[in-house]
Amino acid sequence: MSNIPADLSYTAEHEWVTAPTADGVIRFGITDFAQDALGDVVYVQMPEAGTKIVAADVVGEVESTKSVSDIYAPLAGEVVGRNEALDADPSLINSDPYGEGWLVEVRLEDVASYATLLGAGEYEQQVG
Repeated sequence: MSNIPADLSYTAEHEWVTAPTADGVIRFGITDFAQDALGDVVYVQMPEAGTKIVAADVVGEVESTKSVSDIYAPLAGEVVGRNEALDADPSLINSDPYGEGWLVEVRLEDVASYATLLGAGEYEQQVG
């Protein structure tokens, strides 16, 4: 069974999203289910800080020994940070997908849009 933390929200594309901070910033990455399906991650391409992203658009990719998968923007906003540690060690996505393996931080265009994401129970039903 995949690890699905209850304090996060999820997308149908197997990304997790933290609750917005007071200034409307979320952090997201790919779920344990997704990293397990991908296999050993060898490269990650992510948007740079300052990039405007649109919900559901492709914003990067994760390359593994098995395949290449797109990363989709979970919500619209502006990229304010990216996990530079993944440039040197993309396997952090495999070893700690909800912690050290996070991908991007985004300042949301509309904080209320966070409510449109899946809860842990809904995501678990999707992957169960």
